[in-house]
Amino acid sequence: MFHCRLVFPVLVTLVCIEQLDSQTQAAGPVEMREVSQLPESPDFSKDIQPILARACTSCHGGVKQAGDLSFVYASSVLPPDGWVIEPGQPDESILMERITATDPEDRMPPPGEHTQPLADHEVELFRRWIASGAKWEDLWSRLPLSDQQIALPAESKAWAESKAWAKQSLDHFVWRSLQQQSRQPNEEADASQWLRRASLDLTGLPPSLNELQTFQQAVKQSANDSDREMVYENEVERLLASVHFGERWATMWLDLARYADSKGFEKDPHRDMWPYRDWLINAFNNDMPYDQFTVKQLAGDLLANPSYEDLVATAFHRNTQTNTEGGTDDEEYRIAAVVDRLNTTWTTWQATTFGCVQCHAHPYEPFEHDEFYAGLALFNNSQDSDLEDDWPTLPYVADDESRSKWLHTRRNLVDTQAKLDTLTHAAIRVASWSRLPLSKLESTAGVIAEVGGQVRVVDGTVAVGSTYTLTATFDDPATITALKLHILPVSDDPKSWPEQGSVVSQIKTSVVAGDPKQTEPVALDLVIPDFREGSYASEAVLDKDKDGFGGYPKLFGPRWVVITLAKPLVLMPNQSLQIELLQSASVTGGLSTHLRRFAIEYTSDAILAGLSDLNEVAMTRAEIERLTAEIKLVSGPPLPVMQDRPATAARTTRQFIRGNWLDRGELVLPGIPAVFQPKEGLRGELTVHDRLAFAQWLVSDDNPLAARVWVNRIWSELFGLGIVETLEDFGVSGLPPSHPELLDHLASRLRGEYRWSLKRLLKTLVLSATYRQDSRVSAEEFEADPRNRELARGPRTRLTAEMIRDQALLAAGALCSTVGGPSVMPPQPEGVWQQVYSGAQWKVDSGENRFRRGLYTYWKRTSPYPAFVMFDTPNRDVCSPRRIASNTPLQALVTLNSEVYTELAKRLAQRSLQETNGDVPEAIARMFTRVTSRQAQSDDVADLLALFEQLENTQPADALATVALALLNSDWALTK
Repeated sequence: MFHCRLVFPVLVTLVCIEQLDSQTQAAGPVEMREVSQLPESPDFSKDIQPILARACTSCHGGVKQAGDLSFVYASSVLPPDGWVIEPGQPDESILMERITATDPEDRMPPPGEHTQPLADHEVELFRRWIASGAKWEDLWSRLPLSDQQIALPAESKAWAESKAWAKQSLDHFVWRSLQQQSRQPNEEADASQWLRRASLDLTGLPPSLNELQTFQQAVKQSANDSDREMVYENEVERLLASVHFGERWATMWLDLARYADSKGFEKDPHRDMWPYRDWLINAFNNDMPYDQFTVKQLAGDLLANPSYEDLVATAFHRNTQTNTEGGTDDEEYRIAAVVDRLNTTWTTWQATTFGCVQCHAHPYEPFEHDEFYAGLALFNNSQDSDLEDDWPTLPYVADDESRSKWLHTRRNLVDTQAKLDTLTHAAIRVASWSRLPLSKLESTAGVIAEVGGQVRVVDGTVAVGSTYTLTATFDDPATITALKLHILPVSDDPKSWPEQGSVVSQIKTSVVAGDPKQTEPVALDLVIPDFREGSYASEAVLDKDKDGFGGYPKLFGPRWVVITLAKPLVLMPNQSLQIELLQSASVTGGLSTHLRRFAIEYTSDAILAGLSDLNEVAMTRAEIERLTAEIKLVSGPPLPVMQDRPATAARTTRQFIRGNWLDRGELVLPGIPAVFQPKEGLRGELTVHDRLAFAQWLVSDDNPLAARVWVNRIWSELFGLGIVETLEDFGVSGLPPSHPELLDHLASRLRGEYRWSLKRLLKTLVLSATYRQDSRVSAEEFEADPRNRELARGPRTRLTAEMIRDQALLAAGALCSTVGGPSVMPPQPEGVWQQVYSGAQWKVDSGENRFRRGLYTYWKRTSPYPAFVMFDTPNRDVCSPRRIASNTPLQALVTLNSEVYTELAKRLAQRSLQETNGDVPEAIARMFTRVTSRQAQSDDVADLLALFEQLENTQPADALATVALALLNSDWALTK
């Protein structure tokens, strides 16, 4: 009943874990099959591809292609380009020649390699496959989805028996599979066993005493089978309508979303992510269709007129880690976050090991190296930049009025700024610009000089807070109406971009005549940037502030800003224009983001002189000021959300050579792998050009994987084992489905008839005869199928870490029923949070917050809640598609000794004594039912009473608390 934690590797290692898994599977024994049982026309995906993956692709795959041969691509194997197979002619095929060769020098796979030689039946499968035409099909999981029908002859005995047993259409598939193995399904579970199972599966909580008694009584009073089925259906409807439904399924999703209340890495500071968790709860409670659920999380910000909740949903991809450690490169960790978003999306929705393609072509799947970067380009244009403030964020407020006000004001502000830029850019384009004649360059740190009409740092170090002072002198009288500052990368090669940030914090101008110390300030007016991006307004360059204009924290290419003078400036030959550029900005660790290469131009055009006096410009500026002030009035916890850079500021994406982000290759356009493009003759070319299009494609009819993966994940939550056991891998290196027709039948119904409704799917599953089987099993049956892959009995699995604690809370009568809100801190061992570089403290909550459900427990990545970690909850550094149960003594130490469980055991004992007026045997029986959801038998009570009596020197309440603790640690309590 106990097991050890699976430690997930770091992101860099994660991209290659699929290869290791495949090698591990390949090392296992080959299941021998009789030649007489082999199909005459083997199926490529089912019969041939697994052999290629095990025995061939390590040398002839997507990475290593010995002899220019790859068994990943049909074009490399079959005519006209391939050369090892002659369809229909096995005796003429080089493949058959090599796998049957007796000479070790010619035999494939080579003897002694890290794979087993082909078995006789595998060789025969190849021969028959080639003889039947060598039809090469895509992998089963990528084939079009169609509603599978049960293939039993109508009116046959088998069909009659199947109809008599089945309660849902899915049961026919299970029945047929069992009959093919000469096995029978188990008898139906009693009402209490089913209700405990269904209640935990649908709400994450066991039934209360009252719910259990009410249901048992209703079942008992059913007049016939029809009435009895109605009782079960009504109970499912009650559970699906519970507010706790959303909490249970949000808990499952948090592992996929790598949810945490902290940013990760060294300091691991706090982050307000709980509003996203609450969005999940509401989405599940409202039965949001999975297609909408998908689009809103991946691209809610890109929808037409997105709602406030749509923006909250995009926090799914802001759960990536932010490195606030000094001296780190913000771009490195920004890219790590973007890579994580891509990999998480493919893992969560597609169960595809796409991370392998970051460094090279996929070893086993037809995914090319550059296709990874086409996918990366879909996510690479987000505004976030690994900044300590996690910008962009939205202030989280609960009331609809504040939400509406903030959203309306924000949209108006963006639109009004765009209007101002349109008006001013038109004037800039028609103006004539000239290089400013610089006569003197000074810097408070480092040395700057004019080189080829540009100013460069030529020596020394420019520290944070340094000021450049530029002096311009004209030979003839000159009029200046505006200045144009160009901030340029040091390198002209775009492959070397982005560079270290380059920001001017403040610009001041003045006129110098004669004595350099005697200056007359020149008033500046409009600030017109090339585009707006980042958390600060470009107008900040007129204030003494570290914010200003430029590329921050990285410079992704040339930028420019125009600053108009309040009134035209006429300079005489004996006068000079002095420009001061203050540079106070820095990135984490105090690294200066000063100007390293720049140029300044001026114009005399009158069109810019009176620009701010134009009525439309003046009104627009005033509106921006009003909206800016208004938006600041809405305050709340800053929730990180997704937001794209404007089209004019869009990042370009380049292929990383061998996955090295510092070694950039050719430009790559957004897209998905070619293998997922609709086949010719369907809808034509599919265009996936941004996150929204990608999200919509994922849940479209063109993509069969999303429905299969979601159904399989739900099935695994209920039955403890997926139809495809490898929830994270529906690829060649993953395990094949145990019931492929059943999987497709359910996926097809989910996408079609159920319109992506999770509640309708769950109702079908928990009311099925397959789910309602008794979980008890004979020793012989258990030995034949210990993991219940054939579904000949009901599921009996260990509760999750959260369910174990929530059950104890409910049994003790302590559970706080409040839904949503900030994370809380229940008791945990002292000293767990004594971390270097962090002064954060675990402050144990009091009152009802001490007894909130497990999903509300504060989650710090570098120090997760110990009681949950011991029961296999991942630390959520990365997406975790599957919790693998383990057993260790440490788990018993948690539930026997931690303050949480000892406190709840006392409450459970006190509650039961009060309810039974001090009758100890009756109190024990009541505790037993509360914890196990079944009536205590006489021997159950006798055993627990014997334990109570062994503690005769202890106060009755304390002794009963020990009995309660034993119950909470029992196998009955820890399983459903």
